[in-house]
Amino acid sequence: MKRVLGLLLALVGGILIFQGLARRDSLVGGAAEIGTELANKVDGKTRVPQHYIYISGGAILVLAGAGLVLYRPSPS
Repeated sequence: MKRVLGLLLALVGGILIFQGLARRDSLVGGAAEIGTELANKVDGKTRVPQHYIYISGGAILVLAGAGLVLYRPSPS
């Protein structure tokens, strides 16, 4: 069951990474980066475009899924 959950997490993580990369390369992603940079310069707060959250979240899910798939309990 853990392997199935790990594979599912890795799959969802891969989809999130793909969506984040696609958004980053699109017109909407470029506009979001420009808007974020402008807003950061105006008031000094730190903002992150949505596609970076997708990419980071996807990477975390892929690593968690790989950990579940590859983890073997020590024989005792």
